[in-house]
Amino acid sequence: MSAIWYHNDTQKQLAEETMAALQKSEKSKIKTVVAQSNIFYEAEDYHQKYMLRKHGDVIKALGLKTNAELVDSSSAARLNGYLGGYGNAQDLESEWSSLNLSDSLKPKILRLCKNGTSATCGMR
Repeated sequence: MSAIWYHNDTQKQLAEETMAALQKSEKSKIKTVVAQSNIFYEAEDYHQKYMLRKHGDVIKALGLKTNAELVDSSSAARLNGYLGGYGNAQDLESEWSSLNLSDSLKPKILRLCKNGTSATCGMR
């Protein structure tokens, strides 16, 4: 089962409109459920930004000292996605300046992305 959990009417509307638009290009019916979010259970610390946690130097470079900071960081979320194989090296290059990281880390992260050492950037 796949689901989109919304918190307000705007999110619900966007989810329904997006699904309707996608359905036009799909042969089979999209079965994703759109439902109101109720109780949310945050995953244990070791599950948060799992791929990024393998690279303590990157977390340190982001200046994230607590788990709460790691969870709330949009830069950490973006990097975690890239390291998990979502996105590609070209996209990472284009948004690098918004990630608040030193240029000295850029070769390492791009290498991980391109070589698939801890990621398969662009392969999913």
